[in-house]
Amino acid sequence: MLRRCFIGALVLATLGVAAPCRGQDTWKEEADRLADLLNWQPGNVVGEVGAGHGQLTELAAQKVGPAGKIYSTELDTDLLAHLQELAGREKNVVAVKAAEADTGLPSECCDSIFMRLVYHHLTKPAETDGSLFRSLRPGGLLGVVDEDPPPGSSLPPGVPKNRGGHGIPQKILVSELTAAGFEVAKVVEDWPNRDANHPIYCVVFRKPK
Repeated sequence: MLRRCFIGALVLATLGVAAPCRGQDTWKEEADRLADLLNWQPGNVVGEVGAGHGQLTELAAQKVGPAGKIYSTELDTDLLAHLQELAGREKNVVAVKAAEADTGLPSECCDSIFMRLVYHHLTKPAETDGSLFRSLRPGGLLGVVDEDPPPGSSLPPGVPKNRGGHGIPQKILVSELTAAGFEVAKVVEDWPNRDANHPIYCVVFRKPK
């Protein structure tokens, strides 16, 4: 079962991070959308890059079942420790230490990979995109959930200046990932929690066979 929201908020407060509390239903809605878009099936191997506290990792693990596997990656050591705890409870979850320019995922390990509001924080996107491409099996799918930068927002530290704020324009995301060898499979504009202040979208890419 997913941990209650107030526990997640307490952990965030301990880490000195302020974030709104999201209900279990919201995580489930996003996981259901991703499962449909990325064709999750029992026995699939799925990767989540930048998994945070693992809410979506845990739901994905339930969807692929005990015969499947979820690689859950994090760069932050405190968050990685939380994912390792999750992996101790969910036997089909593997916590992976990521690097600034590498997902840490094995070569051609995954049927699909996803990331949620992570891509716009990448400081070495070209190198990370190459790592994503190598980690997917031929014909595998990559789902990137991100948002257009809100007007007046600040760039995250170390990211390319062409983002234009805290987010990434969809056309730049597509340009970078197609340059890495991916093909666009689908664009979804009506993502959960999308509104005028948070223009969230999802682009699904495919690694050619």
